[in-house]
Formats: sequence, structure tokens, C-alpha cells
Amino acid sequence: MSMMKYLAGYPAPLVAQVSALMEEGRLAAMLAGRYRTAHAVRTDAALYDYVAGLKAEFMRKAEPLSRVQYDNTLHVVRHALGTHTAISRVQGSKLKAKREIRIASLFREVPDEFLRMIVVHELAHLKEREHDKAFYQLCTHMEPAYHQYEFDLRVYLCHLEAGGARLWGAGGTAPAAAGAGD
Repeated sequence: MSMMKYLAGYPAPLVAQVSALMEEGRLAAMLAGRYRTAHAVRTDAALYDYVAGLKAEFMRKAEPLSRVQYDNTLHVVRHALGTHTAISRVQGSKLKAKREIRIASLFREVPDEFLRMIVVHELAHLKEREHDKAFYQLCTHMEPAYHQYEFDLRVYLCHLEAGGARLWGAGGTAPAAAGAGD
């Protein structure tokens, strides 16, 4: 079950259910039925605007972001869906910190719910460094369905790891699949 590594912390019966759907060839149809279209945030500039909009809505007083971009070097295999970094630079006699968010390029073509979950996660790191109760409360404040989207994204990553095709392509919609639905 190495392809199920993304679901390692979940209860065994839930993982078994996902595994059964995968073995029956119904997992892709289930995901495609639940999330029908990909988001339209394709460029780094559009991603910056998307993140800035969420930040303005929920975290007005947080430090400003100097850069937001898709990153081809982030590999989901290394458990990095996105990163939040603070880069410190000396400017004259002052120490300046710049905040950056990078999102793995794989997520250029996923449903908006998945992108939003990743962005909310990285924005939450502006206030909470550790993945603790306060961190996840902030995530669910910004996106009430955060945990469901995270689970479904992890299921999608298992699908990809098992050799499954990407479900949302350049056309923006999932391929029609027999039995696709909730």
C-alpha cells in the first residue's frame, strides 16, 4: 500500500475504502464527479492576485507577501504541496524579512477547492508556524471545508501515485466518466 502513503494518518477503514475504489477503477470517476472543473488561476500573476484576495479577506494585518508563484521544483513526492518562507536580508543597518509563498506546479490544473486549500494552508503559516490546533482552526476559519478538501486532494495524489491520469487538463474540465457523481 505504498501508493496510499498520502493517507497514512487516516483511519484504516477509510483507507481501505479508498483502496477498494481504486482497485475497482471507480476512484477517478468519484473525484471527477465531485470536482467537475479546474480553476482558472494559471499564471503567477493570477496566483498572486488569488492569494492576495484571500489574505485581504481573512488576514489584513499579517505581513505583506513579496512573492507568490507556482514552483516547478516543488515535488509532491517530498510532501511539499506548497511552501511559505521568510527570507531575511540586510538593507543598510536594518534587517528586512520578505515573505514568499510557492505552490507546486502540479496544482495549476486542479479544482479551485484544492488550490484554495493549499493557499489557505500556506497563509495560515503567516500567523501559526506549527501544525497545531490553532493552525487548523485558522485554516477552517478561512475555508470551512478545509479538512474535506485536504482529504480529497490526498486521495487524488494517491490516484496519481498509482499511475492514474491527471483528471483536470488544459480544457478545465474532468473527462466524462461512467458513473461519475457524488
